[in-house]
This record gives sequence, structure tokens and C-alpha cells, in this order.
Amino acid sequence: MFDISFGQLLLVLIIGLVVLGPERLPIAIKTVAGWIKVLRRMSATVQLELNKELKLQELQDSLKKAEQSGLTNLTPEIQESIDDLKRVTESLQKEIDSATQTDIETPNKDKS
Repeated sequence: MFDISFGQLLLVLIIGLVVLGPERLPIAIKTVAGWIKVLRRMSATVQLELNKELKLQELQDSLKKAEQSGLTNLTPEIQESIDDLKRVTESLQKEIDSATQTDIETPNKDKS
């Protein structure tokens, strides 16, 4: 991930031991590990939301193409597929909206 060799990591730990001392070094390591966990969790959340948004966009584009093609005599199977796509699109949009709303509200709760 960061392309750090064992020797470089050992050097950083030794410098950290000299600068922070043996009492504060474990606390600093735990703090940095916590930051890394938070960053990983945030990146996973962003990636998940991006994937959902892309899927939603693809579904909306498919629906627009179907509507623009002017198909008036659709078989029941195709009409059912279009209805399913519309339901999935609406549910994904609601899920994205609620996740976005939750992400917006979460920092306000942390500050309280």
C-alpha cells in the first residue's frame, strides 16, 4: 500500500522511540492505527456509494433509452422488466439519499 520496507519501518519506530519516549510511543501507535482504520472505513464507504451511484446511473440511462426508443407495443415480460428496473432505481436512490443524510448528520453528533 505505502511501499515501506521493514528497514524503513524500523527506522521510523526507533526515531519515534527517541522522540516520544517509551511511555508515549504505544499511545502514538494506537492513535495512528485508529486514524488508519477510520480512513479505510471512510474510503470503503465512499467506494460503496460510488458503485451504487454508478449502478443507479446505468439503470437510469437504460430506462431513458427504453423510453426514447418509442416502444409502444411491449411484451408483458419486457414491461415487467422495465417496472422492476424502475423499482430498483427508486430503492437505490432512496438508499443513497438516506446514506448521504446519515453521513451529513453524523459529524454534528460527534461535536455534541
